[in-house]
Amino acid sequence: MSPPRGVRLSRLLSRLRPVPSLRATFTVSFVAVACVVTVLVGILSYSAAARLVRVDEQTVFAEVVRDLRELVEQDPLTPEDFAPSDSGGPRDDLIRSGRTDVQVLGPHGEILDEGAPGLPVRDADRRTADADLAGVTVEHGEVEVGNDRYRVVTVALGGGRGAVQVAQEFSDTEDLLRELQQRTLLFVSGVVVSAGLFGWWLARRQTRRLVQLAGAAEDVARTGHLGIQVPVAGRDEVGRLGRSFDRMLVRLAQSEEDQRRLVQDAGHELRTPLTSLRTNISLLRRIDELPPRVREELVDDLSQEALELTDLVNELVDLAAGQSSTEPVQRVQLADLAEDVAGTARRRTGREIVVRVAGDTTVEGRAGALQRAISNLVENAAKFDRGGSGAIEVVVARGAADRGELGGPGERGDHGDLGGLAGPGGPGHDLDVVRVEVLDRGPGVPDCDLERIFDRFYRAPDARSLPGSGLGLSIVRAVSSAHEGAPFAFRREGGGLVTGFTVRGVADGGGADGGGADGGAGRRGG
Repeated sequence: MSPPRGVRLSRLLSRLRPVPSLRATFTVSFVAVACVVTVLVGILSYSAAARLVRVDEQTVFAEVVRDLRELVEQDPLTPEDFAPSDSGGPRDDLIRSGRTDVQVLGPHGEILDEGAPGLPVRDADRRTADADLAGVTVEHGEVEVGNDRYRVVTVALGGGRGAVQVAQEFSDTEDLLRELQQRTLLFVSGVVVSAGLFGWWLARRQTRRLVQLAGAAEDVARTGHLGIQVPVAGRDEVGRLGRSFDRMLVRLAQSEEDQRRLVQDAGHELRTPLTSLRTNISLLRRIDELPPRVREELVDDLSQEALELTDLVNELVDLAAGQSSTEPVQRVQLADLAEDVAGTARRRTGREIVVRVAGDTTVEGRAGALQRAISNLVENAAKFDRGGSGAIEVVVARGAADRGELGGPGERGDHGDLGGLAGPGGPGHDLDVVRVEVLDRGPGVPDCDLERIFDRFYRAPDARSLPGSGLGLSIVRAVSSAHEGAPFAFRREGGGLVTGFTVRGVADGGGADGGGADGGAGRRGG
């Protein structure tokens, strides 16, 4: 059933509506802030300037009127005293001091000397001209003369002799303020346009790497290709984000490659036991025709193949689970884990297993994964050291130790010096590293195979006839890598093999059971 027409129209409009980009949002925000600030500054500046100009003009005009009143009150002046004169006079002083217009009225308010321009004479001005008291004033707020406006004040000369009109033009001041207003508007407009251009340039500069990073993420989401080039330049938050995203893609690509290799290797390893199972199952159809001895061998083969297939599947599950483990990270004593593994191995194999501890063996990690890594090393040693000519030794120590710390003198690898802590294959002098070693007296491994024994499904030619999946030591490598360490293996002097791994230790950790932080050594065994 199709959606209603209104819903379809709403969806269409939502698709057509432009999606605001970060660059556009940044530009608009920058322009808006600049516009508001500039407009406020312009308005406040214009208002202050206009107020100052108007107050100044009004103050000057008030001083002219006050001087004129004082002048006519001190001396009895006549209209003739304000007539134009080459030698100067009160009229010239009024015009020069305040840039004012002067018009002289005679008795009864007739115009004796018209101003330029001529000012209108009203009834109040005529009464002032007939006034007996000098200094009587009449003020007109605004008087329009032609297209101009004036502020006009009429001052009586006293004794009915007439009056003097002084006027100040509003238009000049308003024209000045109007020009100031226009220039302010032009300035504000210019600032807003400049802010828009600068904001667009700045937004483009600041968001260029974000846009590239978003494009890279979209390319990854669209194509699934993890080898996209990611911008990682800069030391700011964008640069850090780019580097983190690049590292995430590298980790994802590595994880994808590991999964692909795991599936390929698993398919290759499963093919042989499955083929053998199919062959033996086809023989079961003729089991009645087979001799009793062949029947027993067939059943034994099926049981062994099923067991090997089960072990292989379990190893694959453990390896896959170790890559995506949700086990919480916590403080762990590797010495305690080694003792637990040794106890379990003693019960299963009946072999003598000795645990030696030196220093603080506290680490932060996943206890289950670390215990499985130690267990794989011990099981590997027990499997290849079938003769049992010597004890299997497990060494857990922090950093390197001096020769003879754990006992009497011995060859390298015999724990006269912590069982090869300074030997090849790992950092022997890093005090922040906890090292786990398992030593056996088995046949050992040729030098050409030492670098490959931790690869998935790799089995040396001499070991291919023995049971196993070839995944045990690869799990050790995965666990040590997840704990900032590395696996190692080297041949033991006198025969046998030393295998192990390192783990990043806890700085300033407390003393471990059986071996304190003071570097003392302990021996556990049975």
